[in-house]
Amino acid sequence: MPSSKKLTGKPDEIAAFLDRFDVFLFDCDGVLWRGDKLLPKVVETLEMLRSKGKQVVFVTNNSTKSRRAYVSKLNSLGIPASADEIFGSAYSAAIYISRVLSLPKDKKVYVIGEAGIEEELASEGVSFFGGTDPAERAEISEADYEAIGPNASVGVVLVGLDRGINYRKLARAHGYLQHPETRFLATNIDSTFPTHGGLFPGAGSMSAPLTYMTGREPLSLGKPSQAMMQAIEGRFKFDKKRTCMVGDRINTDIKFGIEGGLGGTLGVLTGVSKEEEFLNGEVVPEAYVDKLADLLG
Repeated sequence: MPSSKKLTGKPDEIAAFLDRFDVFLFDCDGVLWRGDKLLPKVVETLEMLRSKGKQVVFVTNNSTKSRRAYVSKLNSLGIPASADEIFGSAYSAAIYISRVLSLPKDKKVYVIGEAGIEEELASEGVSFFGGTDPAERAEISEADYEAIGPNASVGVVLVGLDRGINYRKLARAHGYLQHPETRFLATNIDSTFPTHGGLFPGAGSMSAPLTYMTGREPLSLGKPSQAMMQAIEGRFKFDKKRTCMVGDRINTDIKFGIEGGLGGTLGVLTGVSKEEEFLNGEVVPEAYVDKLADLLG
């Protein structure tokens, strides 16, 4: 069974670990912040890495925010960042739909999700409906029952975290997925979403009912899906063996880095996974720290 080593903060040990990498992929929730609270000395740690010439990329499964919104959040917390340093699952899905599927202009995407997905789809010129449309919040009506069903103009059903999920949205998505050519995509399939010091239903809990209804599994465009890794690698052109994934969740962040063939993975204990999991899980990071600031030595 693979083992994980705790980095104790000794300067030589930390330096030896950091010297192996040119690029660091950072998860955000549970690594840089929890809820809206910045974790200790995160800004100083990122500044240290950049001062050593390291490239920093923020990789998040949270589809509720676009890259633009993430820039605003990072900057508001004192972390300098540009949209070019951010790769979220909403952007990953938009790239996949527009550049891999090459969705025809006469096809639309039905969205279960929030503004982050809509903004990224719009940035790629993809037509969509559903999402944050106020009409989607309505209860299902008798007319809806008559109208809902397969629709050849709907090329994709895209599901992300949606805090306004309801029966009507699920019924519409189910109807569209009855068409055999309609693709079923998910921004990510996280079971939970860490926020405000706790765990709440994640994007995976939005797509799971549709899988149960249809027998179809969505293609996930977020961690740990290697579709996301391929998109990131294509976007940033980095050497995977000189790249380290930093995250708090074994089943998304760490698995993502290992299956992606990255040179290293680093777990932090400020998020979801516990030390026992880092030490004895079936999938474990190469190394772990109590908090990101331990890299300061």
